[in-house]
Amino acid sequence: MVNKRHLIVALFLSSTTITYAQVDPKAKVILDDLSAKTKSYTTIKADFTFTNEKKDKTKEMQKGKIEIKGTKYRLEIPGHEIYCDGKTIWDFIKDANEVQMKEMETKEGAINPATIFTLYEKGYKYKLDSEDANTQTISLFPINADKEKFHTVKLVINKVKKQIEGIKLLMKDGTSQSYIISSFVANNPMPDDYFTFNEKAHKGVSVEDLR
Repeated sequence: MVNKRHLIVALFLSSTTITYAQVDPKAKVILDDLSAKTKSYTTIKADFTFTNEKKDKTKEMQKGKIEIKGTKYRLEIPGHEIYCDGKTIWDFIKDANEVQMKEMETKEGAINPATIFTLYEKGYKYKLDSEDANTQTISLFPINADKEKFHTVKLVINKVKKQIEGIKLLMKDGTSQSYIISSFVANNPMPDDYFTFNEKAHKGVSVEDLR
């Protein structure tokens, strides 16, 4: 049986942050605009639906929420709350009333859920697939394809808002994983301690320090 929590966390943690590969000039303009707009935000809050589609076309769906401030983030998925203050990650497992602590990777190229809305910025070639009155769809192809479990990432971008509405990874094993963004709010004030796990607010919590 697929561990849904691991699937969702793995997709967030697979984000990399445009060595603008020399492919599609129109796609480059769109991604340049998207990048500039995204980087202008001080904070991001987004609700999403995660879907894992298997080879037999059956689907598993989960809803979640992510909040981002610089390198800090707070990710909520069923059964888990994951906090990161830019240095330490806390994974609070609700049913077990347990929190696991580990260090955040800080080396260049380290994966980080805070980059979910800028995952296209390095290591991809790209092309504009389609465009209508409201959205543009761009396909990204990893340059180091041998190192990835997916062969294509599809971005659906709102033309007016210059925001990502959907992300879909087409996996090499014939499955797919996708996010649909149901709400997106930028520049809401978020105090730094919001991204730190508050042990005192969780009575009897067991702490496992893996640092």
